[in-house]
Amino acid sequence: MGDFSSPMCSVSSGTMGGGGMGPDLGTLDEPVSVTVMRDVTMVGNKMMCVLNPRKANIQTLKNWDLWGPLILCLMLATLLSWFAPYEQKSLVFASVFVIIWCGAAVVTVNALLLGGNISFFQSVCVLGYCIFPLNIASVVCLVGGHIIWRCIVVAVCFFWSTGASLGFMGELVPPNRKALAVYPLFLFYTAIGWLILIAAKR
Repeated sequence: MGDFSSPMCSVSSGTMGGGGMGPDLGTLDEPVSVTVMRDVTMVGNKMMCVLNPRKANIQTLKNWDLWGPLILCLMLATLLSWFAPYEQKSLVFASVFVIIWCGAAVVTVNALLLGGNISFFQSVCVLGYCIFPLNIASVVCLVGGHIIWRCIVVAVCFFWSTGASLGFMGELVPPNRKALAVYPLFLFYTAIGWLILIAAKR
């Protein structure tokens, strides 16, 4: 649960319909390479905020985009389906995709109903970026290792993901309702971690 007062990360305006329509209104004439590099830098900065939530800047994550969450979701779904039995590959890919996006939507709606001061896409963006540690866990677990080692890796990355998301969501939900906002987050990342462990068994 980070201290979001420290300005570690700063990015340019959001993409994919994001919240940053500020200074970069005249970007239609710029080269495609400049646009791509700006978006890549933005995604990288937000991933760094997740990896080091104690020094993250809340404004960085408020400037939402959906490119990063989509990439992370596709990476995780592809990794887990790659190691699944041939007849289950499509099912595994679809299951991961649905759990991540529908789960993020449910957690977001819950936070809004609790009086959270957050937009729908800001919350989905944060929850999507915060699966990054679990992506790392999936790579480590699928490489191999004893079941105890895999459980430890998933548990560490689970708390990492949950802690990073709590640092953001906790700032925007009324203090007397934080527990009600934390519970769905816990279930959301638990489901993803469980999928990783199941896939790693194979």
